[in-house]
Amino acid sequence: MAFQRVLVLGLGKVGSLVATLLKESDFEVTGVDAAPRPELPFKTLGLDLRDGAAFARLLGEFDAVVSCLPFHLNIPLAHAAHAAGLHYFDLTEDVPTTHAILDLAKTSKGLMAPQCGLAPGFIGIVGAHLAQEFEALRSIELKVGALPKHPRGSLGYAFNWSPEGVINEYINDCEVIRMGHRQLVPALEGMEIITINGVQLEAATTSGGLGTMCETFEGRVQELHYKTMRYLGHFERMKFLLEELHLRDDRELVGRILKNALPAVDEDYVFIHAAVEGWKQGVLARSEFVRAYPQMEVAGRSWRAISWTTAASLCAVIEMVRAGTLPQQGFLKQEDIPFQAFLQTKNGSLYLKGEQR
Repeated sequence: MAFQRVLVLGLGKVGSLVATLLKESDFEVTGVDAAPRPELPFKTLGLDLRDGAAFARLLGEFDAVVSCLPFHLNIPLAHAAHAAGLHYFDLTEDVPTTHAILDLAKTSKGLMAPQCGLAPGFIGIVGAHLAQEFEALRSIELKVGALPKHPRGSLGYAFNWSPEGVINEYINDCEVIRMGHRQLVPALEGMEIITINGVQLEAATTSGGLGTMCETFEGRVQELHYKTMRYLGHFERMKFLLEELHLRDDRELVGRILKNALPAVDEDYVFIHAAVEGWKQGVLARSEFVRAYPQMEVAGRSWRAISWTTAASLCAVIEMVRAGTLPQQGFLKQEDIPFQAFLQTKNGSLYLKGEQR
């Protein structure tokens, strides 16, 4: 189903860049926020998304819906896109949301493609690409960290991403593969130390970063996990807040506390560490993809690393669907997206231009 007209919902830091990149990729873009945003370089509308009838009427003008809204809003939006027969894309890391969209995809006329961001998203594309090199797999280890360039305080963090999403990842159980079988393990466990470009980071399990990879690789790999990377000491302090102070029982409160203490900063890094071990021609081997991406000038202005890496991944997938490189119907798993074709898109190529060397 060829398409051109795209509706982007949510015009925050990532959503406004998604819409801008799609416009520069020759899509017809309309952005929706609580109020019109005339300063943005594409058409915008103000709409209360709680008005389901108005939203349904609006969908008739478009070929695809892209949600850049908080994860808890995505299920009703996906239902509306499904009912209208449109392609649907989002950035969710929330597992129940993904399962709901997977069910919708069984009867969809368009493509249902959640998890099109960084993790899940780009990291799964990279991990599956590395795994293709091996005759038999032993482990797939995937890690991402979005961090301030100049950390301060004992947490060494800044909320350049959704506080709701971060707290969700820190509290919910994490799906992994251990000894060849899918399991659930607690978040903030399995601590290890990683060094990227001379910077020491710690990594621990967090929820949602694998997307559908456990389903895909069960029975094919002995160990598969996703971990978030932070500056040293972060997870010990987060476990104190969430467990000893029982703030895990009040996600809204802990989100307000942390957002107030750790406001967004302009200079940041996105660290990527993917490693796969297995056998090639009978010999045990290891392949790695390790990168540090800083903030970068995109579309005429400087964007945080977390913003452009997330937006570029989503927009590259949308480009590939338009070009017919990806399926036009059903459910899209990120690990089924060919990595080299991804990098050859206009937006996927930003991952080549933006790499710190």
